[in-house]
Amino acid sequence: MENIEIFKALSNKSRLQMLEWLKEPEINFPGQLEHGGFEHGVCVGQIQAKAGLTQSTVSEYLSILQRAGFIESKRVGQWTYYKRNEGAFEALSKLIQSNL
Repeated sequence: MENIEIFKALSNKSRLQMLEWLKEPEINFPGQLEHGGFEHGVCVGQIQAKAGLTQSTVSEYLSILQRAGFIESKRVGQWTYYKRNEGAFEALSKLIQSNL
């Protein structure tokens, strides 16, 4: 993905919040514990409830973050779970240090 697309993905307050929340899911999504823990990540429904946005907006934002490589998804039955891709943040740090 081009660098401009990566930075566009980070240019929205709600998307940044989602990334921050996913950094410490145990703290930010305590309701997830009732639904099997964090093995696969955080259920999209938990993210939507915390964000207070429509399901379609949350899905769009998560898709943008996924295309940029910042999060990964896993489908388990009818549920989709998301978690951070820490390797993408390491790559972003290197990009900033070497190019900017």
